[in-house]
Amino acid sequence: MRGGLPWAAALATRRAIAATSPQAPAEALAELERRTREYQDALTRVVALEEQTVARATADAERYRALAAQGAVARRDLEAAERAVTVARDRLDGTRRELEESGRILMEAQQMSRLAALPPPVSPGAERSTPEVAEYRGVGSWSLTQVASLEQFFAVRFGRPLPVSALGQTTTHDRLGFDHRNAIDVALHPDSVEGRALLDHLRGRGIPFLAFRGPLPGASTGAHVHVGSPSPRIG
Repeated sequence: MRGGLPWAAALATRRAIAATSPQAPAEALAELERRTREYQDALTRVVALEEQTVARATADAERYRALAAQGAVARRDLEAAERAVTVARDRLDGTRRELEESGRILMEAQQMSRLAALPPPVSPGAERSTPEVAEYRGVGSWSLTQVASLEQFFAVRFGRPLPVSALGQTTTHDRLGFDHRNAIDVALHPDSVEGRALLDHLRGRGIPFLAFRGPLPGASTGAHVHVGSPSPRIG
């Protein structure tokens, strides 16, 4: 169904974003929020269509199973029907992930707009915050090569993998014209025990971060920690 109208609308959105000239930070964030909402609307329509495709494929596979049990269809026909279910579900899962990630980007744009209204930090190692987001402008170096050390710290401290929800540039970041190449998102609430430990670890190494405490009205994703400098607009 990706050749249908919803995906055409999504493609038009990402092309419009790519063609947009650089703007002042507040204007860029407002534009990103507007474009992301449009993209989410398109993805929501795609999800509805793909859910219908999954339902039809599942019904077809069940019918083929019944016929195969009676010896009325060849085994290869049943296998083809079952593969169609897998393909449809994988496509739906991918679209849902993209919708979730666009929600996280929308929340970042909303909360960074509020952060941008504050006076800038007085020094590179200072922090500034609103009730929704805190920014630490670290004085140390950061690159994705350090992700392994973060994962090791977290695994040793808490006995489970670091819950990374976005590692570097993703398809959604590409489509929305957002540079996330040197950042990761970690699905932790910054005020949780694990979140506070991660933020203390980052501060101790001078690694910059944005700590998002939760969604604002109209955003569809939860709290997380963005490790790395704020992602600038591409183009």
